[in-house]
Amino acid sequence: MPVLPGAEPFRFDGGPVGVLLCHGFTGTPQSLRPWGEALAGAGLSVLCPRLPGHGTRWQELNRTSWQDWYAEIVHSFDDLVGRCDQVFVMGLSMGGTLALRLAERRPDDVAGLVLVNPSVLSKSRALALLPVLKWVVQSRPAVGNDIKREGVTELAYERTPLRAAHSLAGLWKLVRADLNAVVAPLLVYRSIDDHIVEPENTEVVLAGVSSEQKEERLLRHSYHVATLDNDAEEIFTGSIDFVRSHARAASSGG
Repeated sequence: MPVLPGAEPFRFDGGPVGVLLCHGFTGTPQSLRPWGEALAGAGLSVLCPRLPGHGTRWQELNRTSWQDWYAEIVHSFDDLVGRCDQVFVMGLSMGGTLALRLAERRPDDVAGLVLVNPSVLSKSRALALLPVLKWVVQSRPAVGNDIKREGVTELAYERTPLRAAHSLAGLWKLVRADLNAVVAPLLVYRSIDDHIVEPENTEVVLAGVSSEQKEERLLRHSYHVATLDNDAEEIFTGSIDFVRSHARAASSGG
């Protein structure tokens, strides 16, 4: 299946500290490329995979599940672990969900987490209908491209595949149940105006993790895809500062 132009995975080989970037549901690495370029410019090694079923046709996403997406994240994480002294994990929306799952399963390996509008639940009434609806209707209107900044477009599907969405809901349940296993330092960016993910998502994450160092920062000028929006530079600068702070602390502690 041909990959949409701009949806390709990317990597930047840099120093001994690595960052794994995880894109969102129905999205592509395109939404994180400026973030990756900023991290690479700070001397970090960066890897952003294209998750299975993404960046081609929305019908392909319906043929995958969260286990496929998570397996790709694990593979890419192990790639970085094999050539870096420390690896941080950062994600947007469902990318944050996958990052949390990795931190739950690999608490000794994840040096820190930076999440942008992570999702772990939905208050939508349609969620309860997904187990049946997914067999009747293949897709619903898109959830992508929620951006406030004019002239910027996210490369994402024009439809939301319902079988894949139901699988994502299953991942949410697992992640919520195991949040206390997360011990990595955590920085969460939350857009005040987010038309996709409710603020309760960040509240649940911060309340559930066991991280001694955790912080929420509000984004006042961006919608959901904040990595392409007006507050993007704030996210990039804050992420670099976060890595430098915790990489130094881990290094000196060792």
